[in-house]
Amino acid sequence: MGDGVEIWSGGVNTWECDEMGHLNVRFWVAKALEGLGGLAARLGMPRAFSAVGEATLVVRETHMRFLREAKAGATLTMTGGVVELGEADARLLLVMRHLNGEPAATFQLVVAHATSRDMRPFPWPQRVRDAAADLMIEVPAHAAARSIDLAPVKATASLARADKLGLARIGLGVIQAQECDVFGRMRAEMFIGRVSDGAGRLFGETRPGPAPVPGQPPPRIGGAVLEYRVLHLGWPRAGDHVELRSGFGGADKRTRRVFHWMVDPQSGQPWASAEAVVISFDLDARKVVDITPEAQAAYLAQAVPGIGL
Repeated sequence: MGDGVEIWSGGVNTWECDEMGHLNVRFWVAKALEGLGGLAARLGMPRAFSAVGEATLVVRETHMRFLREAKAGATLTMTGGVVELGEADARLLLVMRHLNGEPAATFQLVVAHATSRDMRPFPWPQRVRDAAADLMIEVPAHAAARSIDLAPVKATASLARADKLGLARIGLGVIQAQECDVFGRMRAEMFIGRVSDGAGRLFGETRPGPAPVPGQPPPRIGGAVLEYRVLHLGWPRAGDHVELRSGFGGADKRTRRVFHWMVDPQSGQPWASAEAVVISFDLDARKVVDITPEAQAAYLAQAVPGIGL
């Protein structure tokens, strides 16, 4: 087993960066999904994400770790490999690196080998199994789950349960055509993108951080995500309605645990759910800052008992 094969290379555009001054999470995911297409080609499925392809890879679950921020102009490369191969599914590993070789972000993707039209899983052909044997890779420490449990879980998200738990609405809208892939289904990064757009409604106008020092400008505090686990439970199409509900699962001195659900406000059924570990971030020093005891107590008071994926 090696470090994987190169499956993507590119850079960070200014318009892909957010108010924190670094690559926004939706574009991390978008680049990872492009890399997934590169890995699919190495597995013998070069048309996996083409409208004329008969088979595709459906992302069922994603684990992400963000290790080194990427600013506008940064160059990134990506390697990939196969961690596990089942009868009709697989766990894949993608690692994005800065030009100096430092890991920037990692993605463990659980995918299903499925028909393009109706997402019906079916067994891997022998050519893919043969290719996968040469692409096997172990999950290194920097890509392993750190603060989030990756054990199998039964999703509990629904609109009815969100109402019962009192989860805050942070997003509401309709999926647009430009948010969909060649199969007409919402692209995976759009869930994270809409979470990012709505997070301010959950966290409020200020981010908890150190108290201002007399005679000095107040610190500019933002936020960033260290780790994510996402379950994709359904795939909305253009014109489908989506609602985002979120709540706190807990907090400590450095991090907050947050859960996000995307549901269909018409049927009440879930589209996706996510667990995230979030930090406060000094925008000038570019480092993590402690959450004040007062803010930590406030987040703990807001924690929703029973919330989960």
